[in-house]
Amino acid sequence: MKRLDETRLNRINTWMQRYVDERKYAGSSLLIRQSAEEVYFNAVGSRNLVENLPFTRDTLVRIYSMTKPVTSVAVMMLVERGVFHLDAPVSDFIPGFSGMQALVPGAERIDQVTPCATPTLHQLMTHTAGLSYPFNPGVLAAAMAEEDLLFKPNQGDLAAMADRVATYPLAFAPGIRWEYSVAIDILGRVVEVASGKSLGQFFANEILGPLGMSETAFSVPVGAGDRFASLYTPLAGDAMALNDAHTGGDPLRLTDDYHGSPFLNATMHSGGGGLISTIDDYMLFVEMLRQGGVTASGERLLSSRTLDFMMRNHLPGDIASMGPQSFAEQPMEGMGFGLGGAVVLDPARARTPGSVGDFSWGGMASTFFWLDPVLDLSVVFFTQLSPSSSYPSRSELKALVHGAVTA
Repeated sequence: MKRLDETRLNRINTWMQRYVDERKYAGSSLLIRQSAEEVYFNAVGSRNLVENLPFTRDTLVRIYSMTKPVTSVAVMMLVERGVFHLDAPVSDFIPGFSGMQALVPGAERIDQVTPCATPTLHQLMTHTAGLSYPFNPGVLAAAMAEEDLLFKPNQGDLAAMADRVATYPLAFAPGIRWEYSVAIDILGRVVEVASGKSLGQFFANEILGPLGMSETAFSVPVGAGDRFASLYTPLAGDAMALNDAHTGGDPLRLTDDYHGSPFLNATMHSGGGGLISTIDDYMLFVEMLRQGGVTASGERLLSSRTLDFMMRNHLPGDIASMGPQSFAEQPMEGMGFGLGGAVVLDPARARTPGSVGDFSWGGMASTFFWLDPVLDLSVVFFTQLSPSSSYPSRSELKALVHGAVTA
């Protein structure tokens, strides 16, 4: 097994501190495990600049889209139990998705549509269903932005929001393109319908509880207080409004903190972006993926065969080959997409050091994880800056870690 050189790993300390010194991130933490053993941890900067509170190991952060792999695991747990299959149409669970229509190519208005097939669960899981996000370009995204269809923590009931999404046409006929979307939120509702539990209950009983992730939930844990990190943005406007993204003023402008945050008592269970977690909690989830579905206590959540299936490329080529027009949490060239995350097909084409088969995803607040089956690595990086496209920290971090690999 190739090992990580401690001296070379310590280069990461300098890199993390530079991001703080240059006021790119208020603070951050990084945890690396190899073959189940911790080989690196560091935390720098602040979780709350106003109160000068340090970014620590027990800091709670918004992991946003790093919730998606958790929801994907929930879906596959139900698949393993024979509750449904991945080619099932989503209308089997959310009737509003019956009789779907898609925008015609080149549409300039939301009413320029043609009938199309109903998306399948597999198409939802792989972002090929034709759904979108409000911060993407395009006619559907603009319509979603106007109605604020983003599954925010204070936007109420998941069932009602899923039904609202179903009233809109698709951006394209299912299966022909890749577009980052609210599809995993819709799958969260599928989990609720199929299991008879709220998504929060399913997560707590079936995934978070067995993993020992006691501080991961849709709302900030009771008693956490100021451990909940503040969220910052370099944008002058809305930190999520990428279609109107412009910088100006303070590069670390405060957008949310533990005083009155909607995450203190979330009403929406967003399977696409709603969880709060700590770095050690999330590492328990990543380690379960790396170990083929087994928790640290030896309980099996998924078959190793199912995990292998999830971490294969489910697209006909790389993401770039499917003509995406959307924002994404990862590069698109040389990267495939599995069920819940991206898969490295060719590190050279991705222009970032890595191993073929790396499985990863990130969140809008610049959080990131990856597991490397070749080097037997699990890596989790936490910070709180939105949007995640602000700086190339993920590719820099992967280069730093691979630069520490010894023969």
